[in-house]
Amino acid sequence: MEELLQNRPLLSAILAAFIAQFVKPFLLYPVEKKFDPTLFISTGGMPSSHTASVVALCTSIFILEGWQNYYFAISLTFAAIVIHDAMGIRREAGKQAQIINDWSKLFATIHEEGQFTPENLKTMLGHSFNQVFGGLSLGLLIGIIVTIIL
Repeated sequence: MEELLQNRPLLSAILAAFIAQFVKPFLLYPVEKKFDPTLFISTGGMPSSHTASVVALCTSIFILEGWQNYYFAISLTFAAIVIHDAMGIRREAGKQAQIINDWSKLFATIHEEGQFTPENLKTMLGHSFNQVFGGLSLGLLIGIIVTIIL
């Protein structure tokens, strides 16, 4: 267990994801004037916890092993895929879910006698550029702090 706790890349990744998830409701409060505790465990939102986690992992491996190491190459490739997925595929799936939800509401009003029951899909799946950039910044910071300072 002690060796696991000394694994700086792993600790960086876990801590970055935890901090990103923890701050989401607090960052949303000034914007929407409401506190949503479900953001502690939800996907989407500011900052991207997925991005923060993989960037912290990459940063820590870079500091410990250098940029020519295979571990860094693997983590950088992994980070690129995760970030692309967060801004691309998952974000588009969220947009599609919103359209499906809108159509469901329309069908529910057309079929008022109960033949159609709308089921809302989750729309906050992916991230905007700013949300990913927030996760990237947090991941860099946590990766540096955990690897160099702690």
